[in-house]
Amino acid sequence: MNEAVKKAILEKIKSYDKIIIFRHFRPDGDAVGSTKGLAAMLKLTYPEKKIYLQNADFSEYLSFLGGEDELLPDEEYANALGIVLDTATQDRISNKKFVLCKELIKIDHHIPVQNYGVMQWVEEHRSSTCEMIADFYVTFKDELKMNSEAATYIYTGMVTDSGRFRFREVSGETLRLAGELLDQKLDLDTIYAHLYLRDFDSFKFEAYAHQEMQITENGVASLFVTQEMKEKFNLSNEEASASVSYMETIKGSLIWIAFIENGDGSIRVRLRSRFVTVSELAERYRGGGHACAAGATVYSKEEANELLREADALLKEYKANNKGWL
Repeated sequence: MNEAVKKAILEKIKSYDKIIIFRHFRPDGDAVGSTKGLAAMLKLTYPEKKIYLQNADFSEYLSFLGGEDELLPDEEYANALGIVLDTATQDRISNKKFVLCKELIKIDHHIPVQNYGVMQWVEEHRSSTCEMIADFYVTFKDELKMNSEAATYIYTGMVTDSGRFRFREVSGETLRLAGELLDQKLDLDTIYAHLYLRDFDSFKFEAYAHQEMQITENGVASLFVTQEMKEKFNLSNEEASASVSYMETIKGSLIWIAFIENGDGSIRVRLRSRFVTVSELAERYRGGGHACAAGATVYSKEEANELLREADALLKEYKANNKGWL
């Protein structure tokens, strides 16, 4: 699929001596895994090239994958090819110096919202951008090189963005590409331990969160995580955001939403769903994403309640016109 654009991207990579790789802010496993995986793969294949990761924020949760490069001076961007991964719109790119690159390529699996760069390779049916990077490797396997380090980055992103290979975007191709990475003899015990072992305090927070959850009339589950709650349970923003998963197994609740206060006046919104498309709702509140996994931002509890009312109306309509949901 998209063989022509993949070939064009490879040729563009080969034509540059310097490549700078970017991702979105507040990075998840897919953003970190795809950028670090592509960088590692290109360094193996083209040791004569200068390959850099240039981002303005980091993920404590994914720190086991290692750090990124120190920020370059502005003049280093001038003759570089920029590659932006897992980022639907330019305003979400972590390092704003991407505009200084000579040319830009977009590689992403989100619903297309904005075209940018001289090339765009977007496959919204993919479970992750990491899956696309794995596909890029397999497509040009006779030229590109892979090792266990690069495969670990890419596999980690595939695991996290696919919900451990459970989400609707997972296909047979997803698992075949994961198999290509597993052939690099990955240390799965260590990967899964870093991803899913939790500090004891987080279980106390989960118990508390279950008491604080709310359900709307039509079945939208929600949780509001305040700054006070984060301080009380010593939660990072990532740990607080992960609370959205606490609600995913409530029967009859096809939409679940976590609101997380950021401390700067903004409130991060994480929307998840089963069957129901929530990406359009997220787009109305400064966000977007996938059909059943999206994010948004609101700036008051009143606006959060407005979003919640819209979600409830959306779920009411879905239940009235569809059968077979649980």
